[in-house]
Amino acid sequence: MKHLSRLAFSHRKMIMLLIFTSVLIGATIIGQSYFFVAIVDRIFLDEQSFREILPLLVGLLLVLAGRTLFTWLNGRTGVKLASKAKRHYRQSIIKKFSRNPVQTSLQGQSGRKVSVLMDAVDEVDGYFSSYVPQMIQTMIIPVMILIVVFTQHIYSGLIMIITAPFIPLFMAIIGVMTKKKSEDQMEKMNAFSGKFLDTLQGLTTLKLFGRSKQQQKEIETSSLGFRDATMEVLKVAFVSSLMLEFISMLSIGIIALEIAIRLVVFESVSFFTAFFILILAPEFYLTLKDFGSAFHTGRGSSGAANQLSGELEKEEEGFGWGEAKLGREKPPLIQLKDMSFRYEKGFSMENLQATILPRSQVAIVGKSGAGKSTLLHLFAGLMKPDSGEIFINDRPLFDYQQREWFSQLSYISQNPYIFSGTIADNIAIGDEKPYTRNDIKKAAEKAGIAALMESLEQGYDTPVGEGGRGLSGGEKQRLAIARTFLKRPSVILFDEPTTGLDLKTEHILQRSIEELSRFATIITVAHRLHTIKNADQILFLDNGELKGQGTHEDLLETVEDYRAMVSAQQGGDTT
Repeated sequence: MKHLSRLAFSHRKMIMLLIFTSVLIGATIIGQSYFFVAIVDRIFLDEQSFREILPLLVGLLLVLAGRTLFTWLNGRTGVKLASKAKRHYRQSIIKKFSRNPVQTSLQGQSGRKVSVLMDAVDEVDGYFSSYVPQMIQTMIIPVMILIVVFTQHIYSGLIMIITAPFIPLFMAIIGVMTKKKSEDQMEKMNAFSGKFLDTLQGLTTLKLFGRSKQQQKEIETSSLGFRDATMEVLKVAFVSSLMLEFISMLSIGIIALEIAIRLVVFESVSFFTAFFILILAPEFYLTLKDFGSAFHTGRGSSGAANQLSGELEKEEEGFGWGEAKLGREKPPLIQLKDMSFRYEKGFSMENLQATILPRSQVAIVGKSGAGKSTLLHLFAGLMKPDSGEIFINDRPLFDYQQREWFSQLSYISQNPYIFSGTIADNIAIGDEKPYTRNDIKKAAEKAGIAALMESLEQGYDTPVGEGGRGLSGGEKQRLAIARTFLKRPSVILFDEPTTGLDLKTEHILQRSIEELSRFATIITVAHRLHTIKNADQILFLDNGELKGQGTHEDLLETVEDYRAMVSAQQGGDTT
């Protein structure tokens, strides 16, 4: 809970407002008790008229209104504090995920990440909106009540001091039990979320392979585990509430008994004093009891906070961008110098050296699993080398501003993501600059998708579903190419853009790539021989090692594995 506490008390203005309103709430509680006792005392013992007690009634109403107002203001401040804290956590997690999106996507389940981002963050709400305000009230209001009680009757004050510690002692015991159970509950909920989303995304595959029933049982088992964990937390909460109520009522009963004996038997206290203490005592223990409930909520939030801290502490070492500017006069010179990269388990790339000239066409080739897409991600700045550097215009890539680099880069994958919206919206997403409809149409024409737009009833305003539902693979690729024509970047990365496309669509894409190469450096992960042959430079990878680089003819002469790969594509003829 230390991280939660630091975050809460970093908002000093809100903490000061909570302290101020807590003092006012304490004052109104004492004032309310005083006016109520004074009214009863004067009506029933002094037999005063309504007119005589009217000022006391007005005072009671004002104090009640004040208590309501200050309690509302205190609660509202707590809610605002919780809102700021949740925004902080969500922004921190999103920034962390976006800082290294490829690594994030490779690690863990999407459903689990969403659960951490949404559910775990929501779970810490109680700490800020309930626990912190109630903790401040408990530090102030009972002390104010004790001071007043000691001025009226010292023995009642001593009883309060003796009995009050039993509540925090019991809270500490309950807190230890709650923390572990809350962490188990959050873990079960995240596991259930991850399993459910995984199943939902692969439902068609499961159905086709006849595994849907088995997956249904796994989801049922996961959901029942979450249910049981939740019930364990609720069980502790109910027992905690019962015991806090029992301790409070027992303590109030002891004070009432002591006051009654002194009032009736020894007649050593006045009715006003006895009644005043009996009205204040429940308020004293109510504040402590409310803190007990808030403490339970706070301990429950600590389980979620541990998960959030654990997620945020998985920080990529040194993964950050600099402040340097990158000119746009021409495509940059790109160099790999002793670059190495390793995944946590298994695959690694060691000591890569290469130079890519401006406006050149580069093909990255190799067997499946050779590291082609990984190298493309490194060029894009989506992952950072473990050692060595990627230099852009003789300066390390990560010395530049992230915005500067990404504004000059386009990345077109095998399955480019299409967002829910119109086709025009999806083309215009290529850059932040404002575009006219004419600009979008020109980009679509160059990408070979204009004819499709004319055939659609709503044209560029045709809505498409999330993930490009309603578009074929080739149409998605051409739409991504249109984004690139609109953006006009200086470096374009293609990840096997023609895989799985028909010949007509492939020819359209090839013409588009040739057009783009006039103003940009093109780096393509390629399989097709005609793409490889036309490249100015080929980087041949084998299991993470750069085995050769040069033109098609150079590699045919110098790299046996490359010659064997080309021979296999040509059916044995390498001429």
